[in-house]
Amino acid sequence: MKTPETLISEPPRDCPLCPRLVAYRAENRRQNPDWFNGPAPSFGDDQARLLVAGLAPGRTGANRTGRPFTGDAAGVMLYETLLKTGFARGTYQARPDDGLELVDCMISNAVRCAPPLNKPETSEENTCRPFLTARLAALPRLKVIVTLGDVARRNVLKAIGLKASAGIPGHGSEFQAGPYVVLNSYHCSRLNTNTGRLTAAMFEDIFRRARTLIEA
Repeated sequence: MKTPETLISEPPRDCPLCPRLVAYRAENRRQNPDWFNGPAPSFGDDQARLLVAGLAPGRTGANRTGRPFTGDAAGVMLYETLLKTGFARGTYQARPDDGLELVDCMISNAVRCAPPLNKPETSEENTCRPFLTARLAALPRLKVIVTLGDVARRNVLKAIGLKASAGIPGHGSEFQAGPYVVLNSYHCSRLNTNTGRLTAAMFEDIFRRARTLIEA
């Protein structure tokens, strides 16, 4: 039996596990052969005390660029906030070769391949979960997980071996989950930011709280 330490934390470039996502990947490759079109690998510091967990890559974001939250509107807000709160350095230019570095932080997704309509199926979340479990286990100093949206929160809880109902939902919720503190935020999607459901100040507050927790 494999232990979390021996599990693979990043899926192979042509991961075959989810037929619907494989077919969508193939269609994206046909239409846009110069895009990344594969499982978006986690990005950041291998010694990170903070993990930011999203749900899945966007078709024209990480699926295009190969770096989580890079190339779409959500990434602008996320990386600007990480820069403001000291979890990143450099300049975000929406491309993987912009030289941006994460500091004491890693970004990953519960589902690594872009799903049609940005909505993975439950079976795909379940199939991809061992990679998230292994990703958590491979971060020896991890203390805090920021989950972007309640679906990401539920996936993180399941990856830790807890019930999806174990954590409190909603923006700003904070709770202990195994060895980690989980902070949940509304997702930094264009829908949430354009409607004012999530403001820059609200989002920054989440990461300032994360800073306080990891340094406690």
